[in-house]
Amino acid sequence: MSKYRSAIIGCGGRAYGHANAYQQISQGELVACANRSDVARREKFSETFGITGYENAEEMLRAEKPDLVHLVTMPDQWRELMPMVSELGVPACLVEKPIACGVEDWRLLCELEKRTATKFGVGKQYRWHPGLISCREIVQDGELGKIRLLDFSCGMNLSAQGTHIIDWAMSLNDDSPIVRVFGAVSGVESLDSTYPAPDASSCQVLFENGVYGFWNTGFTSPRIMDDEAIYKHCRVAAYSESGHVLFEEFGGWEIFSKGKMENHRTSPDEWRENNDLAQARLTQAMFDWIEDDNRPVGTNLKLALHQFNAVLGIYASAISCKPIDIPFEPPVDLDSQLREVLSRF
Repeated sequence: MSKYRSAIIGCGGRAYGHANAYQQISQGELVACANRSDVARREKFSETFGITGYENAEEMLRAEKPDLVHLVTMPDQWRELMPMVSELGVPACLVEKPIACGVEDWRLLCELEKRTATKFGVGKQYRWHPGLISCREIVQDGELGKIRLLDFSCGMNLSAQGTHIIDWAMSLNDDSPIVRVFGAVSGVESLDSTYPAPDASSCQVLFENGVYGFWNTGFTSPRIMDDEAIYKHCRVAAYSESGHVLFEEFGGWEIFSKGKMENHRTSPDEWRENNDLAQARLTQAMFDWIEDDNRPVGTNLKLALHQFNAVLGIYASAISCKPIDIPFEPPVDLDSQLREVLSRF
């Protein structure tokens, strides 16, 4: 079995989740990290994991020649770092979500996806969470019959968590592409945040296989527990002909089938364990893809760009007050149009 070398760019809090996953991976070894903006952060990270620290990411890639790079910086740095990773010939790269911050990012990465030899995956690790897997297996086995409706929501905005939960929903629906969105958005405060998007959104989604979905983010989304932390209110439900499944990131999961109910509540310790497990499984899936071109990771760049195209479609729908067909070619000034419309209220 091949032993792959891995490196991390970005040494913040989320990077620890990526690095901790290697405790459960025998096929890969974390060898280096890079962080240019905070020396103390870089030194702490490199000492914690016993790896070499670099100030310059390009220098690290040239010196270490990793097989897999984890990009765990802020999303406004993808436009610089992803083309660099590609140009340096790194075999595979796992990028944190969201994949883009606006139209310009999305267009650049669409062009990169067409030409690159690097296998880019996106860090939507919850596809590999045991609870979501259990829900997906029941749905895919046909035990519940055809899906009639998907309902998915999160307490944070479209950029911070919205692209995460659309991936959950699509994973339950056999990744049927999105073909139409009809949405509304509200609030300008988050447009200038680390994860730029309207404060809240509400959208009806139509998938290619005829399934409808409701996609809510921010204050329009339901609260799933008695906790004020907005990041904890992530959920997806699939309602089918003869039952339903429900998965909540911090709450647990529920399966109703043939008149029987199974449910499980998740403790904080179990949440941490499952998150690390899901991250390890995603990282292993990246190694599997390196070995076999016919095994692309489920959260690959092409799918993530399709999902973000739907986000841009929601913005266009909110501006025009009309449904938007997906795929959608957004105007160059869509982001500024959105800001202008939202600023009127």
